Amino acid sequence: MGKKTTNPSSEGTPATKVTPMMAQYLAIKRDHPDALLFYRMGDFYELFFADAVTAAEALGITLTHRGKHDGEDIPMCGVPVRAADGYLEKLIQSGFRVAVCEQTEDPASAKKRGAKAVVAREVERLVTPGTLTEDTLLDARASNYLVALGRAEGQWAAAWCDMSTGEFRVMKCHGASLPALLARLAPGEILLSDAMLEAPELFETFADWKSALAPQPARLFDSTSGERHLCALYGVAALDGFGEFGRAELAAAGAVVEYLSLTQKGKLPRLAALSPVLESASMAIDAATRRNLELTRSFAGTRKGSLLAVIDRTVTGAGARLMHARLAAPLTDPDAIARRLDQVDFFIAGTATLEDLRTTLRGFPDIERALSRLTLGRGGPRDLAAIRDALRLVPKLRDALQQGALLDAPDPAIGALADGLGQHEILATRLAKALVPTPPPMVRDGGFIAPDYSAALDEFVSLRDESRRLIANLQARYRSETGVDSLKVKHNNVLGYFVDVSERNAAKLTDGFIH
Repeated sequence: MGKKTTNPSSEGTPATKVTPMMAQYLAIKRDHPDALLFYRMGDFYELFFADAVTAAEALGITLTHRGKHDGEDIPMCGVPVRAADGYLEKLIQSGFRVAVCEQTEDPASAKKRGAKAVVAREVERLVTPGTLTEDTLLDARASNYLVALGRAEGQWAAAWCDMSTGEFRVMKCHGASLPALLARLAPGEILLSDAMLEAPELFETFADWKSALAPQPARLFDSTSGERHLCALYGVAALDGFGEFGRAELAAAGAVVEYLSLTQKGKLPRLAALSPVLESASMAIDAATRRNLELTRSFAGTRKGSLLAVIDRTVTGAGARLMHARLAAPLTDPDAIARRLDQVDFFIAGTATLEDLRTTLRGFPDIERALSRLTLGRGGPRDLAAIRDALRLVPKLRDALQQGALLDAPDPAIGALADGLGQHEILATRLAKALVPTPPPMVRDGGFIAPDYSAALDEFVSLRDESRRLIANLQARYRSETGVDSLKVKHNNVLGYFVDVSERNAAKLTDGFIH
């Protein structure tokens, strides 16, 4: 189970002893007692009380104090917003959950309400091991699964989702096969009802997954609610078009959707159509056998030295994740195996096609994860550029497949792969026109919209750049007139523009300057 932190209560504390900001913090913290609260204050995320003590120890950062509460110093530590991903990675790997609380209004707007008004804040995201999307927090060559276990009418089901790519599957299974399934998926987080923890027959099943368990209220696994959540997700009145689902499957898949909505504060990621998986479609390999075979991990627990490391020659993150998934779940259906081998034979026989495809794919960005971040409102200019660059390469992939299917070994299945790539010329052209060749990583960095794409934006950029030139020329003139080479023209939100000189040079300024 994830590690928990204590929550200081402000109940019974006289209002005069709690600052407005601390009252806001305590109210938000009460709603998230099991997570470390990253409380946004300007350019930093601050942590207080037990959260600060815990985070400072886990991250190896300085623990300080700010103010008092109930007569005691308030422990505090903080991390810069720009470097937050690195700290989040350490905390998630250590088994913590993090509630990210952002400022939802401009400080200037808060001041208009009064000198003591507090900037509005709210938690916009819960970061948990199974709901990561940032490349810095994920292994590019492995999936990061969130698994939910459902049980109804004496049947079991497991649903799993990789929020960073949109993969979403569900499988009806026997309770005895759960350990093998968990070993196959290696989930970052496992959702289950509180009651399941008390089931004696599941004690051994969860023994190896204690750190990944995330018990939830039983209401999260209600099959009727689950069906309603799934229908709302896909905008349909019924799920008949997706397949046949029993109550256990609806409970598990619905729990995944509701948990994602809870942790992302209503912003659901792009999820693929829910795909039912037959338990008999792949070989069940228990954890001990999987370990001894060293399929995806060596005895040392690393990828190096495993069978996967030996045979993986993929050149993209998506390809590596697919290779990992296929090796972890060997097929059992002879027809499915034959179809896969036919495709392998096509590429082996068509050497030229294979090399053309590999050359093109080497420049293919990870658009699965870029799309997920964009749909959550968490993407940046480089995610848009990844979509642009990928769509530009689609025609090359399609041509290589179609030519190979005609010349090397005619195969309708390969032709279907080429057709499945779709036509995206209009969007690719628009993105190419809208973005600069190499955008910055963050929206706040600016400068990622190409010149001539928006006349209004070009006018604002011109005004900004001209203003900068005027200020630079004014600074040069003042330096020349005063003889103070270190003089600077600066700006802040309190004074506006002002002239800055050292105390030693202040006497050199003429009467035209006011201190």
